Amino acid sequence: MKILLVAALAVALAPTAHAATTTSVPNPVTTTTPLAQAKPRTTTNQAIRLFLADDKVADWLKRYPPRPDTDATFKDGVWTVNVFSGRAGEIATGKVDDATGSIVEAWTGPQVAWKMARGYEGAFGGTKINSYKVWLSLCALFLLGLVDWRRPLSIRNLDLLVLLSLSLSLWFFNRGNVFAAMPLAYPPLVWLLARCLWIGRSDTRPRGAPVWPVWVLAAATVFLAGFRVGLNWRASNVIDVGYSGVIGADRIVNGQSPYGHFPLEEPRPKCGPADADGEVRDRIQANGKCETANPLGDTYGPVSYLAYVPGYALFGWSHKWDRLKSVHFTSILFDLLAIVGLALVGRRFGGPRLAATAAFAWAAWPFTQYASSSNTNDSIAPALLIFGFLVLTSDFGRGAAVAVSGWTKFASLLVLPLWLGYPEARRPPRIASALVGFVAASAVVFFVLFLEPSPAHAARVFFDRTIRYQVGRDSPFSLWDWGQYHAKGLPDLQPIQRVLEVLFLAGVVALAWFPRYRSPLRMAALTAAVLIGFELLLTHWFYLYLPWFFPFVVLALVAPLPGRAHHDDPALPT
Repeated sequence: MKILLVAALAVALAPTAHAATTTSVPNPVTTTTPLAQAKPRTTTNQAIRLFLADDKVADWLKRYPPRPDTDATFKDGVWTVNVFSGRAGEIATGKVDDATGSIVEAWTGPQVAWKMARGYEGAFGGTKINSYKVWLSLCALFLLGLVDWRRPLSIRNLDLLVLLSLSLSLWFFNRGNVFAAMPLAYPPLVWLLARCLWIGRSDTRPRGAPVWPVWVLAAATVFLAGFRVGLNWRASNVIDVGYSGVIGADRIVNGQSPYGHFPLEEPRPKCGPADADGEVRDRIQANGKCETANPLGDTYGPVSYLAYVPGYALFGWSHKWDRLKSVHFTSILFDLLAIVGLALVGRRFGGPRLAATAAFAWAAWPFTQYASSSNTNDSIAPALLIFGFLVLTSDFGRGAAVAVSGWTKFASLLVLPLWLGYPEARRPPRIASALVGFVAASAVVFFVLFLEPSPAHAARVFFDRTIRYQVGRDSPFSLWDWGQYHAKGLPDLQPIQRVLEVLFLAGVVALAWFPRYRSPLRMAALTAAVLIGFELLLTHWFYLYLPWFFPFVVLALVAPLPGRAHHDDPALPT
């Protein structure tokens, strides 16, 4: 995985994306006779001129040299126009209605190659979680339940507003304006990073707490948990990330490593109907089954697939991208485990009030439900790391928890240096015990490689399909890779990214020795800082990753665990 960092660049560098006449009209019918379809009314040059004159397209093309290369093809009453410019490659694409000359679709920059950048309604999570009614209701509950009304100007209350302010970035993303959305995500993340580093350094709890009785917070959490289950099961969608989970579970259950065995499109023969875009995704695979293709789904750690085995055992898989009940079940399971885990951690280190506050925070924060409604694997790693925090005083348990969480989506591996030393770094016996736990748990989950005739070959395939792929991928969903568009006004920040990566990794390694004494509060704050720093430096970042660090932001800033100014404080567990 590719890592990178940023100071804020909150400027919308591109014109607001517009939906043209409509955002998705695959095959509009312009005439009633096959003869008229075979003889378009508009010429190739006319269709290209109409497309280039569109306001959105024209604004984007101003960033490139004049007279770009173009081509156009005609099918079913619609012209598809493509625009190219030197090293930048394809810089715009869209559709022109032959009968009316209207622009049916107009996509520029990252929207050309990335459909997820086009702002399709409900593409992530479905329409319910993205509706103003549901999203703003969760925001209101989050604030109403957690704000300290006795100290309205406290910095803790500001932290709550910052956590919700990420919604502004998502709002722009949902409207297809990546160049406004991404810069707006960085100021909140930088603020949270700075706050967690401050708490980690001072080892002092922030002042403030919810005003509600414990039973009110607990009852609200139970209500929200039920609401979340219903919203996921009845009104959510499954994106390719979740679909990959059940495919991997199927391969493991049937005695095969998931790596290198995911269903392909080419060169496999077609076996199903075309989708709305005219693509046939169902192909006959090497196993003889007709399966919906997901060729890049084997890019996660083995736990990302093992976690879906219970759901697969209960609901099976039709080998198609259909209702996927097993995926919904898994998302709901780990979402609930995160709530329960936070409650248990809070009760252990702070009592019932802290338990109720921490659990409520996860249940009410809309971005955790965004991940659940998208049915991705992004709640698995934090849920496992929460339970690792629950056994913080067990050296073996800490190491094992980092392993199972890290071999889900890799980010958690970065907390290993910090987690090796609790409650005090530089104790070789305890570090050795934690390392044994890490290695043992890693060996258990990587048994999937031994399902292959040659485990050595399977290990190479695993590395190529996961680490090498993640490190080498391009993405517009951060500030770091905009240089790939070779467009005026878009900076190439990769040199800065490389420097920040080195500094970040040096800081992560230094956590093996500093700070020497570690309270639960300090551990939570620095864990959050490591995960936030990682996300700040990612080339391919997305809102679904926010739950990775959220539990530890809660335990450091919202429902803070006890700190310890002196390592010999007998009031804290060691």
